[in-house]
Amino acid sequence: MSANAVSPSLRLPWGLLLALLAGLAIIFLPEQAGLPLAGQRMLAILAFAVIVWISEAVSYEVSAIMILALMAFLLGSAPTLADPDKLIGTKDALNMALSGFANSALALVASALFIAAAMTQTGLDKRIALLTLSKVGASTHRVLLGAIVVTILLSFIVPSATARVACMVPIMMGVIAAFGVDKRSAFAGGIIILVAQATSIWNVGIQTSAAQNLLTAGFMQKLLGQSVTWTDWLIAGAPWSLLMSAVLYWVILRVMPPETDRIEGGKEAVRKALSELGPMTFDERKLLAIVLTLLGFWATEGKLHSFDTASTTLVGLAALLMPGLGVMSWKQAQPRIPWGTVIVFGVGISLGGAVLATGAGTWLAKLLVTHLGMDGLSPFWVFAVLGGFLIIIHLGFASATALTSAMLPIMIALLLQLGGDINPLGMSMLLGYVVSFGFLLPINAPQNMVCIGTDTFTARQFLRTGIWLTLVGYGLMLVFALTWWRWLGWM
Repeated sequence: MSANAVSPSLRLPWGLLLALLAGLAIIFLPEQAGLPLAGQRMLAILAFAVIVWISEAVSYEVSAIMILALMAFLLGSAPTLADPDKLIGTKDALNMALSGFANSALALVASALFIAAAMTQTGLDKRIALLTLSKVGASTHRVLLGAIVVTILLSFIVPSATARVACMVPIMMGVIAAFGVDKRSAFAGGIIILVAQATSIWNVGIQTSAAQNLLTAGFMQKLLGQSVTWTDWLIAGAPWSLLMSAVLYWVILRVMPPETDRIEGGKEAVRKALSELGPMTFDERKLLAIVLTLLGFWATEGKLHSFDTASTTLVGLAALLMPGLGVMSWKQAQPRIPWGTVIVFGVGISLGGAVLATGAGTWLAKLLVTHLGMDGLSPFWVFAVLGGFLIIIHLGFASATALTSAMLPIMIALLLQLGGDINPLGMSMLLGYVVSFGFLLPINAPQNMVCIGTDTFTARQFLRTGIWLTLVGYGLMLVFALTWWRWLGWM
């Protein structure tokens, strides 16, 4: 085989090459005052991770393995913070790299993925969606409202944004086909965009609706020693999501108004699809009972009992898989679980913990406070600045989970550095809300990519709705920061 035939396979993706160069550049920087060598190397690993995630040079799963290897050897060959004459060692460094897999949030994410798989296995998610849509009228406005209602209901019981959209898209495409409109019509594009944007909106309101929320909760527990309950998250975030759902409805009608007010046949098509499902199966009833029980435990945590969300969800998972009582076997569940997500999630928590454990987060936070002039700012302005920063930087990320892994530990370190009247726990939760702002580009969230794959709308049309949602959503968060969240004591 000639050299020319071999060389293409040896070329590194530009993003990976850039990430390696950036990491090396940070490693070989002169010693920084107040930054331990382990912290400097951790910043190099963080820079590597951010560039790889933004460029998507390799898959998230592969990047997670690379990060583990880098942490084991770069941190392992660095001196400890307590004794500069003693190296951390690869064994202890690897333990640090794997510490995220012992976090309770990881158990919650894994359990949530199984619940989402059970929904798909039994078809309960599809039945709930069709049943809700069958109750709305045949007008295009009612169909849009029905899609929002379905998204809200599924957000409570399907703890995966991508799984919810994967359920909704085929149903809505069937509605579009039944209406007999072109899939490139404003109505078709508007309804699919609405599904994607409504999913992101309700990722804010419900803690168990998205992986990035669970990662935020994991960072709170690991870095602050405490977290917020499912109900606390809902009380703070759901009012914003409800108002933004009304804004979304208005934006879709304004930016992509349907060609007609009423199209015959759609409601009947939904009813036909629902009748084809047949009566509710025993497995669906069992799954619904388990999910509603979990919702009850989540909502009453800290009020009627002291069981945390992760532990109660694990019990629910055990029930789902239990022979006789459960709705699926391990063999049925295994191919439906995105195991790579579990790996990325665990590494993400480890990455954030190591950024602080090595002193990198504190050093970087001090640097940001000094150069951005944030010292002395009120909690409102701290939230306004950091929230705006997260919205802008999200443009470069294709995953809110990756964005959370990279940025939230630094944000928490910065909040602790600022001190004063800031409530680090509450502010961390509120910044976790902003992470779900994937409204502008289809690439900014997996659910957006699922929707644009239907070829019913263009990236430009998505951006036109996203600009409105981002501006109004950010403004509404600032209003909430001055009122509702301050009254609740989170600011």
